[in-house]
Amino acid sequence: MSETDKIQILEVARKALHTEMLALRDLEETLGDEFAAAVELILESRGKCIVTGMGKSGLVGRKIAATLASTGTPSFFLHPGEAFHGDLGMISPDDIVVALSYSGETDEILKIVPFIHANGNKLISLTGNPDSALARNSDVHLDVAVREEACILHLAPTSSTTAQIAMGDALAVSLMHMRGFTSVDFARLHPGGSLGRRLLMTVGNVMRSHDLPVVAPDCPATEMIHAISKGGLGLIVVCDGDRIEGIVTDGDVRRAMERRRADFFNIVASDIATPAPKTIAPTEKLIEAEKMMTRNKVTSLLVTDEAGKLRGVIQIYDIKL
Repeated sequence: MSETDKIQILEVARKALHTEMLALRDLEETLGDEFAAAVELILESRGKCIVTGMGKSGLVGRKIAATLASTGTPSFFLHPGEAFHGDLGMISPDDIVVALSYSGETDEILKIVPFIHANGNKLISLTGNPDSALARNSDVHLDVAVREEACILHLAPTSSTTAQIAMGDALAVSLMHMRGFTSVDFARLHPGGSLGRRLLMTVGNVMRSHDLPVVAPDCPATEMIHAISKGGLGLIVVCDGDRIEGIVTDGDVRRAMERRRADFFNIVASDIATPAPKTIAPTEKLIEAEKMMTRNKVTSLLVTDEAGKLRGVIQIYDIKL
């Protein structure tokens, strides 16, 4: 590829991004009462939010339905063609229907509008033509018109689909705000994700509680090294009976070897242990363990019960799985 070709590619790409940016800016400036009315309709609904659309608008609709469902608004996508041939039974009278059609004249959408009205459903439409048949027959119309498509032929849906996606995201975020949707709610709906894991699981669920590398305060240097290596945690816990005296990390050992040199093998664990190590209860959420590690700039916490007895060790790697 020549340098000229590269320059032209970047010019076309930047123009496409700029065109879509302008479309979003226009959308921001024209957002008004109709949007607030759409949010109010969805909030007042006792049913689900059913999203429908054909072609590229259908693909955007699937994304909008998925975003709504994952942020506290029960929702699913219904293909208008399938709906007209039997799937209208999926729509209950309490549901809200959100229909996407940039032209506002999509035949498959218009064919199911009479049923929507007869069934008692409220209809919200996203079109680029406020005078279209779909817009006129909607309870609320959201205008997603763009000046031009980013496509070099000004034909393929590009800026228009970006505007639809952005409007859908704006609806989802506004609904989250009005519902008081929290990170805990998000985690509850995403238990398999990283955030869900950290917000829902406890320290006790993931801590290492067996074969803990525990040594006595008078443990000699050679045994400390062996215990750290065997334990596989990069540390040992120094205990006098059930009382935790401190911890020694592999870093502590390296620094002691550099500092004491030949005298290193004359030391015991209590000589280099860090006293009062950071501890956490097994009932705490993983997110709290992560915050504590970040705040104290450590990668491991000792897990202790109410009496201060050692129950386990949790490390940042256990949280970041």
